[in-house]
Amino acid sequence: MNPISIIEEYFEKNSYGYKIIVTHSRLVAEKAVNIAKKFFYLNCDINFIKDAAMLHDIGTCFVNAHKIGCFGKEPYIVHGYLGRKILDERNLPKHALVCERHVGTGLSAEYIKEKKLPLPARDMLPISVEERIISYSDKFFSKSHDLFSEALVENVRAEIAQFGDNDLKRFDKWHEIFGGA
Repeated sequence: MNPISIIEEYFEKNSYGYKIIVTHSRLVAEKAVNIAKKFFYLNCDINFIKDAAMLHDIGTCFVNAHKIGCFGKEPYIVHGYLGRKILDERNLPKHALVCERHVGTGLSAEYIKEKKLPLPARDMLPISVEERIISYSDKFFSKSHDLFSEALVENVRAEIAQFGDNDLKRFDKWHEIFGGA
């Protein structure tokens, strides 16, 4: 599988959105692969991590996020769910779950209902170690600020804290495990 060729089906090559998504995804993939290699005893599938991290934001092609070169009609919060649809249609179910489960530190059915989000009311929380590593790595790279700079953990924590204690606890648990990479 070639993730870039899949991305090119949804983003015009060399467009601003393409450059943002590919650059961001490469940085996330690099961090995620480094974590998986450092914690080799977790027996992660490195190739899966690399490919899934490259595809985790493919659903942004449908969202209205002009700052990152995406001119669709959907709200940003649904990009993971829409990415899952894209990759399910390509018979990539494990990659599809990474898309759906990476948003924030994951979304619970309860949170989706409480916030009345335009998503199916089901748990969209990272389960596998690969999903957790990719979601954790994603939090360190912005698509709308300094694209190439890795955020400091205290800035990531401050960002996540806005979404509630459960999200922050989940991130802190991941940081406890993966933060030394």
